[in-house]
Amino acid sequence: MPETSQTLSVGCAGIVVADTYCGPMDSIPREGEVLVIDDMLSSVGGCAANVASALAKQDVPAAVAGCVGHDQGAKIVLDTLENRGVDCSQIRKVDDYSTSQTTILVVKGQDRRFVHVLGANQAFSIDQIDRQWIAGLRCFYLGGLLLMPNVLCEQLADLLQYCRTQNVLTVLDVVVPQGLQNFTGLEACLPWVDYFLPNDDEAAKISGKIDPVEQAIHFRDLGAGTTVITRGSEGALAIRDNELWRVAAFPVDAVDLTGCGDAFAAGLIASVLCDREIPPTLAYASILGSSCSRAIGCYDGVLTATQAEAFIRQNQVEFDHTSV
Repeated sequence: MPETSQTLSVGCAGIVVADTYCGPMDSIPREGEVLVIDDMLSSVGGCAANVASALAKQDVPAAVAGCVGHDQGAKIVLDTLENRGVDCSQIRKVDDYSTSQTTILVVKGQDRRFVHVLGANQAFSIDQIDRQWIAGLRCFYLGGLLLMPNVLCEQLADLLQYCRTQNVLTVLDVVVPQGLQNFTGLEACLPWVDYFLPNDDEAAKISGKIDPVEQAIHFRDLGAGTTVITRGSEGALAIRDNELWRVAAFPVDAVDLTGCGDAFAAGLIASVLCDREIPPTLAYASILGSSCSRAIGCYDGVLTATQAEAFIRQNQVEFDHTSV
């Protein structure tokens, strides 16, 4: 990763969670059975916290804006983020909710299972975001849109427009709740978004289209500057204007897929802030996303900038570039 000025910063707003990881285990215990495992990891999670943590690991100064409660979960979140070098000055403690929590069940050979408490993320809203803080950023990322009930798309669209007047790059990610069918609010935001980063499942729910290329075209036509659709083991694709790029996933020995999309987002942001073009940006984002899966949790497996650069130099990156 080329050197970046330490004055640049990324503001990561949205979901903040106190996570507990159970596993990896060979299988879920049967009813009434006690399964003994080696350890349970307590850490921080949520889109905003994960992206900021991975950015800090790339030596990109990052801050989190979000909400926690007055409890042990908040202590875990704040202590962990501060130890990683993340600015927590925009995280608010709220009285009406406990800190959001997730228990992640990690079973070998299976997708993750989540038990989640929304908690203080329900209190987070766009009007809590300090515009003077925004104006001092180079990039504003919001993660978990559509899952936080008080983050209203109309207010977000106005904030994204403000970002554009301040020359602040905007990156948007979503979490689509089960059963949600009305996405008109999101559509109002997309013309003000520089990079839109859904995964293929989320993109299918929002667009109603199965093919990832058609999904990306759909979001481009709604005004998104660059749409990047992550596809897990199938890699990722990006559309900007009439150009389409595909990148293959980097093979790693995966242990836990939690947080891979957030690490991908951090890699993309770090690379874009270094003025890289789309192909090397996709490569960097892809290796960070893949590397996250090498360890339990959303942080320990993520490569540093030096490690990621070395990996890319030593491994061939497969690209496809076409017009659409």
